[in-house]
Amino acid sequence: MAGPRRMRLLILLAAFIWIAVMVYGLVSSSSSSNSSADERGGLSDGSKSAASHGLHQDHDTDSDGRSIAAFDVESFLASTKVEEGGDAYKANAFNQVASDKIGAYREIPDTRHSKCRSMHSEYSKSLPPTSVIFTFHNEARSAMLRSIVTVLRRSPAHLIKEIILVDDFSDNPQDGVLLTRLPKVSLIRNDERSGLIRSRLKGAAKATAPVLTFLDSHVESNQMWLEPLLQRVHECHECVVSPIIDVISMDSFEYIGASADLTGGFDWSMRFKWDALTSQQKAARPSPVAPLPTPMIAGGLFSTDREWFYRSGAYDANMDIWGGENFEISFRTWQCGGRLEIIPCSRVGHVFRKRHPYTFPKGNGVTYMKNTRRAAEVWMDDYKRYFYAARPGARTTAIGSLKERRQLRRHLKCKSFRWYLETVYPSLDIPDSGDVSFGQLKQGPQCLDTMGHTASQTIGLYMCHSAGGNQEFALTKQQTIRNHDMCLAVNGHRAGVAVVLEGCQGFSQDTRSWVHRDDKTLIHKISGLCMDSSDGAVTMETCDSSKYNQRWEFSVNMANSEEEEEKDEV
Repeated sequence: MAGPRRMRLLILLAAFIWIAVMVYGLVSSSSSSNSSADERGGLSDGSKSAASHGLHQDHDTDSDGRSIAAFDVESFLASTKVEEGGDAYKANAFNQVASDKIGAYREIPDTRHSKCRSMHSEYSKSLPPTSVIFTFHNEARSAMLRSIVTVLRRSPAHLIKEIILVDDFSDNPQDGVLLTRLPKVSLIRNDERSGLIRSRLKGAAKATAPVLTFLDSHVESNQMWLEPLLQRVHECHECVVSPIIDVISMDSFEYIGASADLTGGFDWSMRFKWDALTSQQKAARPSPVAPLPTPMIAGGLFSTDREWFYRSGAYDANMDIWGGENFEISFRTWQCGGRLEIIPCSRVGHVFRKRHPYTFPKGNGVTYMKNTRRAAEVWMDDYKRYFYAARPGARTTAIGSLKERRQLRRHLKCKSFRWYLETVYPSLDIPDSGDVSFGQLKQGPQCLDTMGHTASQTIGLYMCHSAGGNQEFALTKQQTIRNHDMCLAVNGHRAGVAVVLEGCQGFSQDTRSWVHRDDKTLIHKISGLCMDSSDGAVTMETCDSSKYNQRWEFSVNMANSEEEEEKDEV
């Protein structure tokens, strides 16, 4: 009996081992499959809950049978892969190798305020759907793909009516054609280079949803990015709303949360900048997650009611390629009865680049000056003279006819630019009528800076930040150089003496009289010495216009501000 019993035990043991091996093999195969999917673009969610990451898998297949899971990410990216040893920045001005490694999807940090994560119940059950419009020209395939997939995977399916791609005559038409295999994606291809502005107008004309959402082609939408935007447009049809724009590193593609205490602004040279909220502005807010009025939007990412978009003038179709359109839409929205707001609970990451990877048919500088001059001539009234003072070259830039845009302004009964400055952007410093020059006193990338010092203390140089304050100076008709109520002064007539701050009132005029000469030197009238920044200190030295450290330039020269009004017929 012992022999048969032992045999049965051995057979049972062998069967148990065989079953264990089979189960291990199945588990390993499943894990490998999920890992492979992650490597091809992160489209698999593995063992984690999709809902816990704000994913909406109901987008994975649309009514036409197009599926995210079926999209061959590896093949799509392979044809534009950077060769080993090749320049990863050449084609796109960001690290394409790093972008390609991420693929179509990844988890990113939830950068929203903690209060935003408990606001689900506050959003209307009848939010309007949106048409999402992407325009692109020779975009990196991985960046474009990720822009689309994160919209699909992090948005409720019923709120995305369609995704419209406008290919602005990319070198390879297949860049856009292949992406139409993704759910809800359709394509328009321009038969010549038209630029972002006209391309967005084409996308908007095709859109069918009541809300239009414009996005750049190198973004990643974060958790619940869409609902807060749609909620605000649902409440306020005249509101043009932007998410907080997080930063995606152009080098490592690290996702970095941006400050929620910033609004969009500009300087008189018509350069966009971010303004930090003052302590008073922060204290006046009803909640850190409440919509934040902003004088200006960056322009790349925003949602708007479709009917309001067209009624208020859409885009200026006579602007070229890219640049300046955000000034026009910002001025027009505020002056013509709308509002611009940043919605803190909406976050979208954006790759910020240091240069344009594409060309401008007429050159970047000429294109930007044409577009910003059109905005200035139509919307800035007499204040446009400060723009011309900062950019005298814009005065001779051809801008085409302004007749239609001026008729639009009259038809909409829009407010004055003075109203905009007093009501919307009161913190923007306006040159005084007694100023000869105004703004930053620049020496290359560095600017004269009070360094936070007060009377009888020295000044210095610091990297230009365009935020005014310590770096805002004015050369007055009385030949003083003023920073608010303090003036630059020199106590002595010898080389090497430091330039200091003194009160503009009740102090000897002789110590604070300056002349800004055509060779860009700043000469102290009494001593005959020139302001010099050698060795990191700001002192007075023997004048030598060939020295870089003695050449200073104001960002706004009021001598350049005289300009006849541009006629409608130009």
